[in-house]
Order: sequence, then C-alpha cells, then structure tokens
Amino acid sequence: MTSQFEQHIRAICGLPLGASDALGRVRMENLIGDDISHWQKILSDPYAHLHHYGKAAAKPGRKMGHVTWVEPED
Repeated sequence: MTSQFEQHIRAICGLPLGASDALGRVRMENLIGDDISHWQKILSDPYAHLHHYGKAAAKPGRKMGHVTWVEPED
C-alpha cells in the first residue's frame, strides 16, 4: 500500500510508517537497450507502471527503465 520510497521518506522524516499490505501479485522487469521502445505496448496493460529513466540513447546492455505490474489476487 505504501511504496518503499515513501516509507523511506517517512522514516527519515520521523513520520509514522504507512501500511505495507500487499495489493496483489507483483512482478518487475528491467528494460534493457531497445526494450524501452515498446513503452506504448507496455502502457496498454492497465496493471503496468512504467519507470522510464530518461536516458538520451538506448545502447545494448544499458538499463533504460523498468516496469512493475501489480495484478489483483485471484
């Protein structure tokens, strides 16, 4: 429910921590090189969250971003 990044900020600011209950099945995939060019297809999935790192040029082996999916439990 609360991302690891928000939890980190809450912790270092002395704020109460948020709920960490799972929202569903989660998976993550790195986008390497030209994988980033498939961003439109990725975003056609309603459970996908694209994290584009904004690097100017895709190169073989270069991590360009990642996708996380949070899918509801069956």
